[in-house]
Amino acid sequence: MSADPQLTTSLKGLRRAPRLCEDSGIVLTSLRINVINISTHSFVLQRTSEDDMNITTGRRVLWQTPRLFVPLRTVSTLSNNPHIYVFKDPKDPSSHILSLLPTDPPTPSLAIGTASQLPPTPRSFTENPKFLPILHSVISENASSDPEVQSQAAVMISSSGSSFFQTVRRQQTGSSGASDQGGHGSAGRGGWIHVSDQRHIPDFGRIAEPEDIFGSVEVDGRGKFVDGHGGYQPSGTYRVCTNDGILGLTDFMRRKLVERLKVQETAERNKQS
Repeated sequence: MSADPQLTTSLKGLRRAPRLCEDSGIVLTSLRINVINISTHSFVLQRTSEDDMNITTGRRVLWQTPRLFVPLRTVSTLSNNPHIYVFKDPKDPSSHILSLLPTDPPTPSLAIGTASQLPPTPRSFTENPKFLPILHSVISENASSDPEVQSQAAVMISSSGSSFFQTVRRQQTGSSGASDQGGHGSAGRGGWIHVSDQRHIPDFGRIAEPEDIFGSVEVDGRGKFVDGHGGYQPSGTYRVCTNDGILGLTDFMRRKLVERLKVQETAERNKQS
């Protein structure tokens, strides 16, 4: 395979080179690297001498002397949730495995679930029964540190929040007095606040739909989380996939969940090796 000399640029000490090939298990140790028209997601490696390595555009294969062909795999994500990776289900060609981890092949026990069509719908999605307990465990440990949940706690104990939410409640139910205590707007008294999915954020002053509520944490009259973590209680009504989308976590909670999944993935792969 030849390359246009005009597209060749000699780079000395290119620090990105090892990372460029890391996913393919190839580590570059040469001192000089020629980069040729890397404008696509595929490229070819060809060793030209002991201290030279050429990177040339190719057809989604890596070429390193001797002729060892390794396909470059691309990982797809959901169109309505770019944080969820999509893989073909090896056990069912008509199905896809959905996961928060990009590892290919995926670990089915840590996947969110499977879907017979994309993007998934409540009818086409099948939840992994092992996923939700992991999710609730992560939320239980980290909800009190989530900025979104903390802001809800701040609103709860504010006098303005109390006035607003109690007014809304009276308008909707005609209630007053003791029935207004607890929950949103319980200034000086504390109560329970919901940890909710972000796929369908309710209007200000309204709570999320039951299918969008992961669970609740308790806040005291000072806006502090009871027992330090809020004593998280799963709602029992949460659904991973609804007509509004699939698993909309805050950035903070998603990072925490991915961290946990990576740890468990490593543990499972070590057991298999």
